[in-house]
Amino acid sequence: MNKQIAINLKDTAEGVAKIFSNPERSFNNNNELFEVNEIIPLSEDTAIVNFKKSSGKEVLFFFYWVRANGGKWWYFIPSDSHILGMEQFGKYKMKLEKDNFKFNFYIEGGQQ
Repeated sequence: MNKQIAINLKDTAEGVAKIFSNPERSFNNNNELFEVNEIIPLSEDTAIVNFKKSSGKEVLFFFYWVRANGGKWWYFIPSDSHILGMEQFGKYKMKLEKDNFKFNFYIEGGQQ
């Protein structure tokens, strides 16, 4: 992972911990505090951030880097359904890359 993107990820994760620790935040009924427990890079553009809550429980967020407009980390807490869907997405993405490969060699008037 690029150093600046990694630094930005760490800063964003710490900001998310602060946002989620707000006692007036919707769904923070137990006034829990969040702290970054671990950041696990998955690829250049994705990571898991494990947050530890003051209750002792942990929660995993999926962070993904979007390069548009200078780049920004976005995040969500994936459900089991999200995870199952993304596992399937990988299969379709691999097939699409295989099918699109030949277009890298297209020359006007025919294929090379």
